[in-house]
Amino acid sequence: MNFLNYSINFSDSEPELLAELRRETNLKVLMPRMLSGHFQGLLLSFFSKMINPEKILELGTFTGYSAICLVSGLSENGKLLTIEKNDELKFISQKYFKKIENGKKITQLFGDANEIILGLNEEFDLVFIDADKREYFSYYINVFDKVKKGGYILADNVFWNGKVLEQIDPKDEYTKGIVEFNEFVRNDDRVEKITLPIRDGLMLIRKK
Repeated sequence: MNFLNYSINFSDSEPELLAELRRETNLKVLMPRMLSGHFQGLLLSFFSKMINPEKILELGTFTGYSAICLVSGLSENGKLLTIEKNDELKFISQKYFKKIENGKKITQLFGDANEIILGLNEEFDLVFIDADKREYFSYYINVFDKVKKGGYILADNVFWNGKVLEQIDPKDEYTKGIVEFNEFVRNDDRVEKITLPIRDGLMLIRKK
């Protein structure tokens, strides 16, 4: 047994609704591994509950697993805005949003995340970035001024299957996007940051 399995064994079990969503995603959606999954989802839920945000912005809904985890920590009058480019996935995400108590606090938009971000006129306590890896740097730049002072940005997949440690193929725009983002945040003195070796790498960023 490795330490990840040990950690899972000594953590809360996956809620049945999320297990159902995970199974349906695996049965009906291409690349189901894009789903956050039990252990990371549990961390997202814990983090949201710790900071009790009023407003959350999620970039990359996929089938809704991470949104359901994040919305669990919203303040009483809070809301979560989640953006997904592929509207063909909404038949799953909206089905499960309707099944949870806080589902009415979730607003889902479809389209280009950068364009939608630029049109938003509000501030967020928490932003979760898990969309097109080529656009991570642009997401960060565009969303930064919309994060409250003391607010948080979480970025998933910052290890990108270990490719960040390898020689980058000049044609690999996805890895280049992740590396550009990682390097920029590392040198950004406007924030505090810590990268956790969980799943495919999760970076926690706090705006000073």
